[in-house]
Amino acid sequence: MSRVEAILNELMSIASNPKKAMEDFKAETGKGAVGVMPVYAPEELIHAAGFLPIGIWGGKRSVSKARAYLPAFACSIMQIVMEMQIEGVYDDLQAVLFSVPCDTLKCLSQKWKGTSETIVFTHPQNRGLESANKFLVTEYQIVKEKLEKILGTEITNEALTNSIEVYNENRRAMREFSDLVSSYPQTLDPVKRHAVVKARWFMEKSKHTALVKELMAELKQQPTEEITGKKVVLTGILAEPNGILEIFKENGFTVVADDLAQESRQFRHDVPEGDDPMLRLAKWWQDLEGCSLATDVHKTRGPMLMDMVKKYDADAVVVCMMKFCDPEEFDYPIYYMQFEEAGVKSLYLEIDMEATSFEQIKTRVQSFAEMGLVTN
Repeated sequence: MSRVEAILNELMSIASNPKKAMEDFKAETGKGAVGVMPVYAPEELIHAAGFLPIGIWGGKRSVSKARAYLPAFACSIMQIVMEMQIEGVYDDLQAVLFSVPCDTLKCLSQKWKGTSETIVFTHPQNRGLESANKFLVTEYQIVKEKLEKILGTEITNEALTNSIEVYNENRRAMREFSDLVSSYPQTLDPVKRHAVVKARWFMEKSKHTALVKELMAELKQQPTEEITGKKVVLTGILAEPNGILEIFKENGFTVVADDLAQESRQFRHDVPEGDDPMLRLAKWWQDLEGCSLATDVHKTRGPMLMDMVKKYDADAVVVCMMKFCDPEEFDYPIYYMQFEEAGVKSLYLEIDMEATSFEQIKTRVQSFAEMGLVTN
């Protein structure tokens, strides 16, 4: 087995088994993990406390118990998370950190049934105001104080500044990795690419960075690979289950870039420089653009996606529409019209993490791959 294969296998294993990653971290450090609910949170505060921030994105399973607490039209991520926490999956977490950018997250934060204590905070939506930064600093200060109390440790400015640098280094490495995929489309097929990115939700960031940097160094010693199928940019909340990515792979799709909340929106830009680490974290939110969960009156998401299509010479944008996600559904008609005016091709796929069959998606992807027509 080559070193590239070994690294990819390690990252794929972590991406598919976060519980083991959490257990390994505790065995190594003696400290536990703090859950981070979608979509954005100041993970650096958890990292600065010496604990493991671990993403909570649900998993592949059927839902029954959650129906008593969430309406049927809640997105499948939240349905599955509710199901799993009712079953005690998250009870080993020291706490769970909630941002509440949508109604379903607000509802879930109030109906949490697990034993882990919840910490809820709000991102201001009028992000251009300096007062919004001040508000968010206050919110983060409350989060910090609650974490210190729950975890029994002090989070110093020095530790937080160091954690910001650790995370920024990971963000830079992930942007470089994302750009490298188009040079190695067979080695970094859609399934493996996704695993490399998803593993960062379950690993201490400096360790993830080291593995990704080693992977890139090993790849650069190999001949580049030819892209033979469609080059696509993904947009949406996430592109799961893996069965969907397998369909991409089978039909020769190369994911040359993404605009997914679970993936590149997390590392699209760094936490800015400055003297006050809490204010720096707040300004990261202010600088976030092109996300349905961060109010944007100028609607820059469409032009941003079109710029990505041009930059990566992509054939189309694949819209991974999370079923029942109101913020994403509200954005879609606007950027779809922008695509139509600019002649950008798009493929619309409905994402449901509870799905066990992907025949409809398979048919749509196959048709697009064979005909190259706009499919909406």
